[in-house]
Amino acid sequence: MSVLFVALPIALILGGGGVLACVLCIRGGQYDDLDTPSVRMLIDDEKPKK
Repeated sequence: MSVLFVALPIALILGGGGVLACVLCIRGGQYDDLDTPSVRMLIDDEKPKK
């Protein structure tokens, strides 16, 4: 039973840290453009001028 006094606060801190990191990424614009990265490899690069 005493292990719960250690494990529960650690689990809550880690879970809260994950939620905080997710919220910061969403507010920072990390997930704004989900379509471009999947088609970026299909776009040809410009050929260098000689």
